[in-house]
Amino acid sequence: MLPAPFEYHAPNTMDEALGLLDELGEDAKVLAGGQSLIPLLKLRFASPAHLVDINKIKDLDFLEERDGMLRVGPLFRHKSAERSSLLASRYQVMADAAPQIADPIIRNRGTIAGSVAHADPSGDWGTVLLALDADLVLRSRSATRTVKAREFFSGPFSTALQPTEILSEIRIPAARPQTGGAYLKLERKVGSAGIGLTAVGPQNIKAGQAEAALRGASLDDTTIKEAAALAAEAAEPTADQRGSVEYKRNVVRVFTERGLKRAYERARGGG
Repeated sequence: MLPAPFEYHAPNTMDEALGLLDELGEDAKVLAGGQSLIPLLKLRFASPAHLVDINKIKDLDFLEERDGMLRVGPLFRHKSAERSSLLASRYQVMADAAPQIADPIIRNRGTIAGSVAHADPSGDWGTVLLALDADLVLRSRSATRTVKAREFFSGPFSTALQPTEILSEIRIPAARPQTGGAYLKLERKVGSAGIGLTAVGPQNIKAGQAEAALRGASLDDTTIKEAAALAAEAAEPTADQRGSVEYKRNVVRVFTERGLKRAYERARGGG
C-alpha cells in the first residue's frame, strides 16, 4: 500500500522546522530516521498532510558529555550508539541495548529520539531512558521545556510531545565512578530458513528436513552441522567423472555449513 498524499518539507534550520510545526500543527509529522513513521504511512495508520524532514539540519547528530550530562541529539542513530566507545566504556546499558534494536537496516537509519517519540511499548530505548532517569528536552517555536522520562510516556504510542514540538535532546546523568549497568532482552525468534541444492539430483532439491532443523533453534555450530548433514542426506547425486556419490554428498554438507554461517553473519550485519 502507498502512503496518502502529503506535502514534503526539508528545512535547513531548527528554527525553520519549528516554524513549520507551529504553522501546520497536527497536520504535520516530523521525519528523522523514518523507521517507525514510514511503515505507518504505508499502512495508512498515519496520514499527515505534511512531512517535516529534519535530516538536512546541521549539528543534530551528536553524542557528548557536557555539564554533568550525556547529551544525545535527535539524529543520533542506533548504529552510531552500537559503535560508540563512550557508551561501551561508561554507559553499558545503552551499549547493550543498541545492537539489539530490530535489524541492521533499521539500526543504520533509525534514531534514538525517533524511537522514543514513537513510544512503542515494545521499544527498547524508552525502557533504557527510564532506567537511567533521563530528561527529554522538548522544543517548540515559542518555548523549550524539559520532561522526565517517567513523565513523558503516557500510554501506547502516546507521549507528552505536542504536535508543535521536536524532541531536541535527550539528557542522561553522567555515569559515576564504579557504576555499571546491563540490558538483557529475551526475544521470541520467528524466522525462516531456506536451503536449495543444485546439480545433486534429477531436479533442483529443497532440503526440507534441514530447514525444519533450523527453525526456532539457536544458530550455533552444532545446529549448523546437523542441518548440513540433513541437507547432504537430501541430495540425490550420481557417480560420474566429477566424483563419487559420497564425495558429492560431502560437498553438499560442507557448502551448506559455509552458506549458513555466511547467511548468519549477514543477518547480524556483518556483510
